[in-house]
Amino acid sequence: MPKSIFLNMVKDEMFKLRYAKRTIEAYLKWISSYIHFHQKKHPNLMHDSEVEAFLSHLVLELDVSAATQTSALNALVFLYRDIIRRPLNVKLNFVKSSRQQKLPVVLTTDEMRRLLAVINAQHKLPVSILYASGLRLMECMRLRVKDIDFDYKSIRIWYGKGGKHRVVTLADELVPALRQQITLVQQYLDADLINPDYSGVYLPHRLRLKYKKANRSLEWQYLFASRQLSKDPEDKSLRRHHIDESAIQKAIRFAAKKANIGKTVTPHTLRHSFATHLLQSGADIRTVQDQLGHADLRTTQIYTHILQRGGNSVVSPLSRL
Repeated sequence: MPKSIFLNMVKDEMFKLRYAKRTIEAYLKWISSYIHFHQKKHPNLMHDSEVEAFLSHLVLELDVSAATQTSALNALVFLYRDIIRRPLNVKLNFVKSSRQQKLPVVLTTDEMRRLLAVINAQHKLPVSILYASGLRLMECMRLRVKDIDFDYKSIRIWYGKGGKHRVVTLADELVPALRQQITLVQQYLDADLINPDYSGVYLPHRLRLKYKKANRSLEWQYLFASRQLSKDPEDKSLRRHHIDESAIQKAIRFAAKKANIGKTVTPHTLRHSFATHLLQSGADIRTVQDQLGHADLRTTQIYTHILQRGGNSVVSPLSRL
C-alpha cells in the first residue's frame, strides 16, 4: 500500500478507472520513483523538463531496457493526463534506451520432459499449459472455466498483451486433467455459494453490469482458483481469486533445479520453448505468430535465430581441423 496521501489518491483514481491491479502497482512504483528522483517535489510543480530528466536518468544511470523506460513513460503520461490534468508534450526530448533485447532462453525437448516429470502435482497443470499453449503467465492465471473449449481443442485468451483476443491450441493430453480441475472449481463454488459473505468471483466493471449473475456461475470462475477466499482490494468484498503467480514461478525454479537444468528457467522460458519447438516441428512462422499473439512478425522471428546453428547455419572453422 502506498504510504503517501497523494499516491493513495492516485491508486483510488486508477481503481475507479478500472485499471488492472498489476498496472496500478507498476504505475505507482514509477510515479513514486519519479517523485523521489526530484527530492520529493510534488508532481504538480513539475512537468516536461522534469519528466525528461527522469527518463534520461533511467537510461544513463540505470541502463534500463527500452521496455522498462516505456513503462515509466506510460505511468507519467497517465499521471499528468488523468491526475494532474496537464498532459505532457507529445514530443518529449529524453535519451532513449538502445539496450538490445535479450535472446530468449529455450529448453530442449528433453529438458522440457525432465522439468514436467518433477514439477509438483499441485502446479503441474498450469505449468503444462504454459508450454503446451504458449501462454504468458498472467494469461494462464486469468483463465476462466468458460475459456476452455473441449469441442474444438482450443483455449480462448481475452485481453492479452495490447488488449488483444486470440485462440490457441489445447493439447489432447491435458483434457482429462482440465476436466478434473473444473470439477474441483465446482466444489469450491458449491461451498462458496452457501457462505453468506461470498460476493462472487471478480468481474470487470462492464461485465459486472451486463451479466449480473455471472459472478456466481461456474463458467466465470477462475480455472486455477485459489484454495482460500480473500478480500477484493477494490471494494473489500469476499471473493475467490486465482492462485498467485509467484507460486508458479517458484515451482518452475525448484523443478528446474531438481531436474538439473543448467539454465535460468522462468514461466516465460516455457513460452519461448513452445514457439521454438513449434517451428522445429515444421509450423510456419505466421502460425506461431498467431499462437503467441505477436502484433509484429519481427518479434516472432527471433525464434528462427535460435534454430540457425551458430548463426545462419555457419560451420565453425574449428570443426574442419
